[in-house]
Amino acid sequence: MPDQESRTGSYTTLAGGPDFRHELEIKRSRFITVLRRTDNEESARDLVAGLRREFHDARHHCSAFILGPDREIQRSSDDGEPSGTAGVPMLEALAKRETTPGAADLSDVSAVVVRYFGGVLLGAGGLVRAYSESVSSALSLAPLVRRSRLRICSTHVPHTAAGRLENDLRTAGFVMGETSYAGQHAVLRVAVPDDTKAVATASERLLSLSGGTATLAREGTEWVDVPLP
Repeated sequence: MPDQESRTGSYTTLAGGPDFRHELEIKRSRFITVLRRTDNEESARDLVAGLRREFHDARHHCSAFILGPDREIQRSSDDGEPSGTAGVPMLEALAKRETTPGAADLSDVSAVVVRYFGGVLLGAGGLVRAYSESVSSALSLAPLVRRSRLRICSTHVPHTAAGRLENDLRTAGFVMGETSYAGQHAVLRVAVPDDTKAVATASERLLSLSGGTATLAREGTEWVDVPLP
């Protein structure tokens, strides 16, 4: 799971769901790119192992992955291609992918390119371009989301006021968590960006909406997927 104490509060990753696949043919060689959302090295390596079994007759299963909100783990493998012609350009395609203008923050993504040799030698430069283009083309089509760290805050309010206040907070644009009605008071949970200013703004809005009777208490943080604008 992403580190709760990471320096960054958000990054871009693949949307949840099945592996994304895309194929290019370059000078009769087939380049099959498979992208998977992964948050640890074991999962990333499982992808390579699974594709080796599925495409057991392919000559190369080259790979690259970036993990962690701060992108601290980056690995690549040429898998028999000349050194530096496959894994490194694949990793650079992941690392330098601009998900918003001027920002490259893609992480928790593994890429494997399965190559079936077509009989035409590409040369070192050709291989670099082919593997880079394979990953870049797949990324341009794959569904992406924003992964954001949100601070969970709670407030205790009378049961009779909980429904109205929850609706008012939603209308004001706040992300609401699950409300608990156990005990003498209902507990509302609000998710806000994990920074002091956002928490202060939410606290002020809650005071205003509740007529000064409700205050926020900070709880833990959670990483959630948010659609890209």
